[in-house]
Amino acid sequence: MLEPATSVQYVKGIGPRLADVLAGKGIHTVDDLLHYLPFRYEDRLNPRSIAELRPGEMATIIAEVRNSGLFRTRRMPIFQMTAGQGRARLKCIWFNAAYLQDKFKPGQVVALYGKVDEDYRGGEVQIVQPQFEILSDSTDNASAVAEDRLAASLEIGRIVPIYEAAGQGRLTSRWFRRIIHTLLENLPPDLPDPIPPVVRGHLGLIPPREALWKVHWPEAGTSMEDLQSSRTPAHVRLIFEELFFVELGLELKRREQKAQTGIAFQLDERARSAIKKILPFHPTAAQKRALKEIAYDMQKPVPMRRLLQGDVGSGKTIVAFEAAIIAIENDFQVALMAPTEILAQQHYFSARRILDAAGYRIVLLTGSLEDDSKRETRRHIRQGNAQLVIGTHALIEQQVEFAKLGLVIVDEQHRFGVLQRFKLMKKSGEGGTGTGSVRVQESPAFGEPDVLVMTATPIPRTLALTLYGDLDISVIDEMPPGRTPIVTRRVSDEHESEVWDFVRKQVTAGQQTYVVYPVIEENEERELKAAMRMYKELSQRVFPDLRVGVLHGRMDPDLKEQVMRAFQKGELQILVSTTVIEVGVDVPNANVMVIEHAERFGLAQLHQLRGRIGRGAAKSYCILMTGGKISEDGERRLDAMVRTNDGFQIAELDLELRGPGEFFGTRQAGLPSFRVASLIRDRKLLEAAKREAAAVLDGPNADVSKEEIERALRHMRARWQKSYGLVEVG
Repeated sequence: MLEPATSVQYVKGIGPRLADVLAGKGIHTVDDLLHYLPFRYEDRLNPRSIAELRPGEMATIIAEVRNSGLFRTRRMPIFQMTAGQGRARLKCIWFNAAYLQDKFKPGQVVALYGKVDEDYRGGEVQIVQPQFEILSDSTDNASAVAEDRLAASLEIGRIVPIYEAAGQGRLTSRWFRRIIHTLLENLPPDLPDPIPPVVRGHLGLIPPREALWKVHWPEAGTSMEDLQSSRTPAHVRLIFEELFFVELGLELKRREQKAQTGIAFQLDERARSAIKKILPFHPTAAQKRALKEIAYDMQKPVPMRRLLQGDVGSGKTIVAFEAAIIAIENDFQVALMAPTEILAQQHYFSARRILDAAGYRIVLLTGSLEDDSKRETRRHIRQGNAQLVIGTHALIEQQVEFAKLGLVIVDEQHRFGVLQRFKLMKKSGEGGTGTGSVRVQESPAFGEPDVLVMTATPIPRTLALTLYGDLDISVIDEMPPGRTPIVTRRVSDEHESEVWDFVRKQVTAGQQTYVVYPVIEENEERELKAAMRMYKELSQRVFPDLRVGVLHGRMDPDLKEQVMRAFQKGELQILVSTTVIEVGVDVPNANVMVIEHAERFGLAQLHQLRGRIGRGAAKSYCILMTGGKISEDGERRLDAMVRTNDGFQIAELDLELRGPGEFFGTRQAGLPSFRVASLIRDRKLLEAAKREAAAVLDGPNADVSKEEIERALRHMRARWQKSYGLVEVG
């Protein structure tokens, strides 16, 4: 009897060679193969006859191949196959399908599925781009052979699962059906259920063996709509199981963190008064709520692990500075780590402007500082003289030692790995040795420092619950008063001259402009030259009388810094740039952004870029220039940008368009790779899984026994290590 953990190479009909092919699909074990679910289903319970087909309907037809051929047109090759039942004929057409030339032979029996259309030339019915399967390859007495095969077929007379092929089509959907059906027949009848009975009862979950059978081989009468949307009881069971064990692991991790000794900060009148003094404006209700949640956590004797999430310009930094004051007023140091030197310097200048009056000692530590300055700054940090330390990756270098680190603030979390955050959290000593060596203590005498992570990438809450499973979440979902919404317009590049006229008018009025050009990974060099061409054209031909600069990722860091400083000081009026300006550049006088080839940017990236303007009092404009043909998804991205400035709405659509794997540009460390669940589609089940996991870990009690909890945890650990790939976070 095969076990779930058995390698697929030992399954009859697979072997080592095909096991290597399956590994490319992430299928290594029997359990992986059983969880390789159909991506759609066809209702072949009642195959239709050609004579009764009507235009507009979806239908399955079992017919015999009559003839086929490839027709080449000026635009593309078109492959046509005619199938028949007696005298009735059905024409099937595939575009750009020269690869089908050797696929069909007269006499074969095929199953066809697709939308029926009327052939406008002859009045007969046809199907364009039908799904197909060859049921019989025999051309000798094909009908008799087919009848014998179909009597016990997995192909017709039932709802048929359709699987994605593997190995460049070598392992077909039909192959998967046969192999998986054989596997299911050999499953033990009493397949153990790792989900505690109380949870199964709450959700009405069917047993795992029944779920696996019904998800692969649905019974007659199963709703096709539920099948296609993964909402049958079988789908719900398998999806919930996967999410439940992810959430069980995250909840266990969260509880382990909260069992550590933290710092119970005092929020006394002195700290409250210090916070009130720094506020440059009346805070929004969202800022007040976020600070209240942070302050509440900081007063607990366990380490805070909180994500502060807010759109570009929502006022996260001032909330982070308020949290810093609480720590400083309790005689602890604060570290703020930013992903770039420009952003670290920007935070440093903001902190000086906001906190200097209160007399706090603020230092900046970056890689570009002179060696003498670095040594002096590190000495102040080690001796505890520096109360707020702002820097880049330089903060986690070996020579950096904190005297009494109480709060770690990490900006733009998606730019840092979780392990970098963990490394900074552990940089806490007690008093300086003067040796310059690092002091990294697993458990400082005064407790683990609190951690506040800030992100300007709006992440739908459901996804954030899993992506940042070790963090609690605070959201700033409103803008400070006085910030006018950015006006966003899209224009085709045919109207380029009008756009440049508008830019000239704004610059003449004393404002500044960004012109952004895409750099595409697949052809970066060519696109970089295009950005440089754009710079030359604008500076020499379009705006020869204006001060135009250029900025891109391949420039020397010192030169980049000079250009950015010149733009910030107003010495440059127009900055032609690639996406290096996406994060962290604050130029209040810049009120216009022109994004060339906007259709080639991701939605979140467009929104981040737009967030660079609208930071001053002047009305701001984002102009999306497009060229050439735009895809359907491209249209949806551009429409969303024009329609809303709300980063959370944009994030929802971006997640829907790209899926969670690509949502973060590169795959986020710590994001599970799900086999059957979808973080977009299965949000309600994710919430339920989170709730049930917490309830189980509250046991043992009358609802769940110690043995049931231990069984669930054993299964979770096996699944965690094998499939989910979640990164350990401190």
